[in-house]
Amino acid sequence: MRRSPTSRSTPGLLLRGTLGLIALCVALAFLGDPPPLEGHEDTMTPTDSGEGDPIPFPEAKKDLAGEKVAYPLQAILVYKKLPSYSQADCLDRPVAEGKLPPVKKRLPEEPQVLLASSMSSGLGQYGGVWRDVSACPTEGWNWGAGQTQGWFGINGIVQEPLLRSGPIFLRSDAPDPLPNLAKDWHWSEDGTKLTMGLIRGARWSDGHPFTSDDVMFTWEDLILDPNVRHWTSRTSWQIEGKDIHLVALDEYTIQWTFPAPFPVQLLFQMDALDFSVSPAHVLRPHHPKYNQKADYVSFENCLPPQDLPPVVLGPWVPVHYKTDELLVMRRNPYYWKVDEKGQQLPYLDEVVFEKAGTGLERTFRTLAGAADHSNLENPSSFVETTKRLQDPHCHFQVEWGPETLGFSLFLNQSATLGVKTERDAAMRTLFRDVRFRRALSQAIDREGLCNVIVRGPFLRPWPGGLYPGSPYFDRETAVYYPYSPLKSKALLADLGFEDTDGDGFLNWTRGPLSGDTLMIALITTAETPAATAIAEAMVPLLDNIGIQVHLRFVETTGMRDADENGRWEMRVSRMGQDYAVPFSRALDLAPIQKEAPSWHREGKEPRHLQAFEKELIRVVEAFRREPSPSKRRELIGEYNRIYTENLYSIGLVVGRYGLALAKRFRNIPAGAPAFLHQWTWNNVMAERIWVPPEERVKEIMPDMIPLYQGRQG
Repeated sequence: MRRSPTSRSTPGLLLRGTLGLIALCVALAFLGDPPPLEGHEDTMTPTDSGEGDPIPFPEAKKDLAGEKVAYPLQAILVYKKLPSYSQADCLDRPVAEGKLPPVKKRLPEEPQVLLASSMSSGLGQYGGVWRDVSACPTEGWNWGAGQTQGWFGINGIVQEPLLRSGPIFLRSDAPDPLPNLAKDWHWSEDGTKLTMGLIRGARWSDGHPFTSDDVMFTWEDLILDPNVRHWTSRTSWQIEGKDIHLVALDEYTIQWTFPAPFPVQLLFQMDALDFSVSPAHVLRPHHPKYNQKADYVSFENCLPPQDLPPVVLGPWVPVHYKTDELLVMRRNPYYWKVDEKGQQLPYLDEVVFEKAGTGLERTFRTLAGAADHSNLENPSSFVETTKRLQDPHCHFQVEWGPETLGFSLFLNQSATLGVKTERDAAMRTLFRDVRFRRALSQAIDREGLCNVIVRGPFLRPWPGGLYPGSPYFDRETAVYYPYSPLKSKALLADLGFEDTDGDGFLNWTRGPLSGDTLMIALITTAETPAATAIAEAMVPLLDNIGIQVHLRFVETTGMRDADENGRWEMRVSRMGQDYAVPFSRALDLAPIQKEAPSWHREGKEPRHLQAFEKELIRVVEAFRREPSPSKRRELIGEYNRIYTENLYSIGLVVGRYGLALAKRFRNIPAGAPAFLHQWTWNNVMAERIWVPPEERVKEIMPDMIPLYQGRQG
């Protein structure tokens, strides 16, 4: 290892015996003018014989995942009218006082009925509380304008979509979304029209009827309005650039028209976030289209966190909020689901979210018995969690899922978005050269990273692309470049970089940056400890091949802002569910919609697509329209080969999420994942979870009922 008197390095990080003590660099931000890097975008040109060539991706050594039990849809839920209905005792008094209508009048004509045949513990009893933790600020209640309610389950509770993808793991009959606000649908003979029937007589939590007007407002004034920061946009709802159309046929019927036959993949875009329905009667008066005094900033912020209770369709309603401390949610008296005995759901009276600084605090509070749930997504907590499980008095249990916990290194590959200077332009040209991405990848000791993050069978090296735990994954399609600093140095030399000043770092050798140090700005969030550990390890690993790294930590909201404005160079973060369940998230797999992928977003100028990106688009467009499962598998295999061969993102390590839930909870589905199509709160059908009376903990706001003065239906 080189040691230069001018190198800003200090020894101190041990990655493995092969690395030994290596320098930990803290680089100053570079302010010079860059040159454009010449040539070689999208080319794969070996620079030596054999050293560092791709090797077979190894199989997993141990499977920690548990058994799961699945059911046909008709054993999970139906929509039908029952002979009678009942409600939680705490609702009796408001009904008697005339503050609420009787339960029968609060329910739809045919409510959604959850069946005991798919409940692991059977029909439940009313009462109890779920204690949880959120480590993200609550921006407000206008989810249709891109505001988060605090993630960690809060969004999933207050939002209700047309269809529900989270519980797909429960289905044995078909890997399709479950009906929700849309209770049934049928295709036209030619497959270009899809007609959906909405649930009739459901009401928002303020008693106002839910109708197709809410769906059309969400579609026309949120999704399609280019000035609204919705989670999707017009390009998300196109097929090969051609628009999809939606109309309301009546109050409870909507119809889609498609430019191609049977685009069944689009059913997955009608789920949480993508098509969470917003209350038109609440938001329309604040929308600039209907209110000349409003603008889009005021519209986005029209429902601040302290404006309680918000109007929702979910099972619990936020009723008390203390900034950065506490959110209390109580049962929704108008919730539109029941069990087969006619008991209005949910069973639990209360859900509480304490606010925390990081997601790891949720795990610590669960380990200590102060919280009832944690998604074990931070590998640094895995060992302590498994030790705690050995205690016979441990109040929680853990279910380990498939290998879908992946961390990657991303390079900003946009040629225009966020490019302000000649340096920006030069760095983007460099990032778009596959030789440079490969040089970075082969400089990374992935085995060493696994040991730095957590010892044990929890993590292993991963090349990126599809997760090994995806039902679509085929090991033969993964192109895996092994650890080889020698190969990295050869690739960088081929790109024209040399250490011209003898300080141990490479220099640009041509253009306006000639003579300047090759430095990359790296960002990650301190809220994810594994990402922090990986990012810190990147500094000495890339130092080892002559690249200086300037590491900076930002908040989650800062990461999102950087994505949207393109003002970032390199980042470490966890990847999404697109690579676990690609058919349900196909639009995120390639640069089809403007917002994806996050490392090559489209801004005001059209994207400059790389050659392999065009191939990815071709494959994904065919994949999302292919009805044959076997042909879909072939297509996604081709996708994974192109993706990993070109190192579209640089995979680092992969492991398993664990789902920790209180033992007192009943009706937790066997094999429930912390993360697959959705996160826990969208997976476990929390409205049917219950707690025996003798195992309940104290509620914060017992008997409190969310009421909306003067607005009851």
